[in-house]
Amino acid sequence: MGLVVQKYGGSSVADAEGIKRVAKRIVDAKKNGHQVVVVVSAMGDTTDELIDLAEQVSPMPAGREFDMLLTAGERISMALLAMAIKNLGHEAQSFTGSQAGVITDSVHNKARIIDVTPGRIRTALDGGNIAIVAGFQGVSADSKDITTLGRGGSDTTAVALAAALDAEVCEIYTDVDGVFTADPRVVKKARKIDWISSEDMLELAASGSKVLLHRCVEYARRYNIPIHVRSSFSGLPGTWVSNEQPNGDEQVEHAIISGVAHDVSEAKITVVGVPDKPGEAAAIFRAIADAEINIDMIVQNVSAAATGLTDISFTLPKTEGHKAIDALEKAKAAIGFDSLRYDDQIGKISLVGAGMKTHPGVTASFFQALSDAGVNIELISTSEIRISVVTRQDDVNAAVVAVHTAFGLDSDSDEAVVYGGTGR
Repeated sequence: MGLVVQKYGGSSVADAEGIKRVAKRIVDAKKNGHQVVVVVSAMGDTTDELIDLAEQVSPMPAGREFDMLLTAGERISMALLAMAIKNLGHEAQSFTGSQAGVITDSVHNKARIIDVTPGRIRTALDGGNIAIVAGFQGVSADSKDITTLGRGGSDTTAVALAAALDAEVCEIYTDVDGVFTADPRVVKKARKIDWISSEDMLELAASGSKVLLHRCVEYARRYNIPIHVRSSFSGLPGTWVSNEQPNGDEQVEHAIISGVAHDVSEAKITVVGVPDKPGEAAAIFRAIADAEINIDMIVQNVSAAATGLTDISFTLPKTEGHKAIDALEKAKAAIGFDSLRYDDQIGKISLVGAGMKTHPGVTASFFQALSDAGVNIELISTSEIRISVVTRQDDVNAAVVAVHTAFGLDSDSDEAVVYGGTGR
């Protein structure tokens, strides 16, 4: 039997009972003949609690020390899990991200993995041990400082290790039974997907689906690592995410629609009264890029003939909103716009499916469903396999339910179960 990488989220190891339940599942995999590498997140809400504590001590904690603090949560989880496994009669060794060979760039709080050198993990496995790795963290190649990978970094750690170790599969254990056609916390009749392409999963993740993070899916697609999303609270089969369908079953046609995702973590900035001439948009987005802020959707209005001015709106993470406003205000004289409008009470709804490329009428049905639900649209963005709209945050849940039903995604069976309730 081959090597398996398993990742357990914070809700799976939230308390002592959860840790013991996870330990038994890991030992069962070992008994079945697998070599097992485990990646763990911090227990429950530990990371959020550490962030709150840091903000009480310092409103703007230094990146290096902030990373040093946040990595403590995963170190606690890995040590306790190793103890629980040893209590079941099996040998386990725990490793921090740096000990596991997770090499990153030097950007604190949102570092990116640039290499994985898992020599110590290989040695542990060759010695018959179960290797347990603290997720979400690594070590800078330049400064040798501890770094963190940002939200969802444990998923990325797991996939990166799976690629470096040539694992058969990367199993992501969470508090739901797999990937659903919508968030089961919002759509009670959301249907579990047995298999979804990496391409569709990338769009869902980028559009707000929280079961897998975009960076994790991107890494898995690049290195052709199959992901199996499962619940640590049940023994049910989950969702396979891969570049090709399992068992080469290529005769099964893509579903027209894979799912509906939503995101209420974004804000909208409108730059009002921008001179409609070459270079203005470039200057706006250069100021945003220089502030190291990622943007999502962009819309430019038609120029007013009388004034020669236009408005440009774009969305970005709420957490970056005020930094973006500051950056634009500093560039106001050079750009020459009139004013800025900031709105953080928006939500994004996205319809995703590779099948929509060859099925006319999908767009019409999508907008008709939103109209029937009384949902007003503020921004629209599309790709070959995705349609996204921005609306009022208060309308998001109703919009998701309406679109999910309109495309026949509702399940006839029992409601989807959310075991942990935290979303991770």
